[in-house]
Amino acid sequence: MKEYQSLSHRRWDCKYHVVFIPKRRKKQLFGALKRHLGELFHELAGHKDSKIVEGHLMADHVHMCISIPPKYAVSNVVGYIKGKSAIQIARKFGGRQRNFSGENFWARGYFVSTVGLDEAMVRAYIRRQEQEDERYDQMKLGL
Repeated sequence: MKEYQSLSHRRWDCKYHVVFIPKRRKKQLFGALKRHLGELFHELAGHKDSKIVEGHLMADHVHMCISIPPKYAVSNVVGYIKGKSAIQIARKFGGRQRNFSGENFWARGYFVSTVGLDEAMVRAYIRRQEQEDERYDQMKLGL
């Protein structure tokens, strides 16, 4: 039986597969930044009553399966997470303390897809993302 979440007058199960990248797809997500972003994404999602169910940070992109209540638009939550995390990155890793909007870290767009009944498959895909990328790169090289 599927467990639904509830608010005052509704029961819901809205999960989305979200992917976004750093500007110019630079390979910047590693080391201390990668560890910091994992915690930060969970904290920022909580600010919007959302929960990251599954996530994986690659060197050049972020995959997450996120549960967002119907009272928030997906674009609102993803924009909030990207915007606030860019500001935190600039402050903690870029040496900027004040009056910085963080517009130089994440690319403008993102990919989103509803998860629906394929949640287990999407979560497994996110977990195996690193192996999938390596396999795809080897196929391109003909190895």
